[in-house]
Amino acid sequence: MASVPKANVPKIDVSPLFGDNMEEKLKVARAIDAASRDTGFFYAANHGVDVKRLSNKTREFHFSITDEEKWDLAIRAYNKEHQDQIRAGYYLSIPEKKAVESFCYLNPNFKPDHPLIRSKTPTHEVNVWPDEKKHPGFREFAEQYYWDVFGLSYALLRGYALALGKEEDFFSRHFKKEDALSSVVLIRYPYLNPYPPAAIKTAEDGTKLSFEWHEDVSLITVLYQSDVKNLQVETPQGYLDIEADDNAYLVNCGSYMAHVTNNYYPAPIHRVKWVNEERQSLPFFVNLGFDDTVQPWDPSKEDGKTDQQPISYGDYLQNGLVSLINKNGQT
Repeated sequence: MASVPKANVPKIDVSPLFGDNMEEKLKVARAIDAASRDTGFFYAANHGVDVKRLSNKTREFHFSITDEEKWDLAIRAYNKEHQDQIRAGYYLSIPEKKAVESFCYLNPNFKPDHPLIRSKTPTHEVNVWPDEKKHPGFREFAEQYYWDVFGLSYALLRGYALALGKEEDFFSRHFKKEDALSSVVLIRYPYLNPYPPAAIKTAEDGTKLSFEWHEDVSLITVLYQSDVKNLQVETPQGYLDIEADDNAYLVNCGSYMAHVTNNYYPAPIHRVKWVNEERQSLPFFVNLGFDDTVQPWDPSKEDGKTDQQPISYGDYLQNGLVSLINKNGQT
């Protein structure tokens, strides 16, 4: 098979976003702006998160959890007894049909006494966790990681706001620890021999895929992944490979950002190539609070006017997740 050209995915030092030097922040913002209007992806370097520990702890979890434990944690789509688990829990592999599996958890503040949990507000769930005795320290690590990547995402949102010529807290004022609907998904793509043919999809151009083309359901996505080239982004030149980097976070806009900016910052269409290697894909989907609404505008126009109608984040998230499952199936 002929090699696929490499997509332009710049590496941006985002450390100034954590500081007070506005001149340096604006340099980062200009780089984010350029990337967001090109392929839509960039690598966030010097992010301050211990990604090696993340990778090691996730691998330890994936290789130690049993099939019985996975079933006990499974979301409703797999285990009908778990009617309250729509987002949070284990997403099972299916022998001979689906190889990928994952564990998803939400805001650690969503405890039984949280007002939005008590009112049964859609998309809010209490996390389920494996037995502490069998997986000592995993929950503590995972919850701390949520807040570590939350902090990075908070800084990135301030960078995006500056890139769009807005106040620095334009997005981050809606990104609050007490009610953010963000999720961490610990995805495992296993090495299998033989690999079940039914678990491999084939695109119209003949490329073998693990997950078909899609836009992310998020405001932005902050992704750690193994150093295995697997992602492709759609460009005017066709699908191009995104180089892998397991030291930096791959960042892109989701479809809520596209909506509120009148597609000035589009959600890049991307897909996952089939690669028969043991690897990790660990996205943090940056989501706002259920009742938060960002007023749409068109950054390309002086008056900013757009026909896009405002939509609350809760409505957006519910509809977006259903549409993604309907298109590409339950992950």
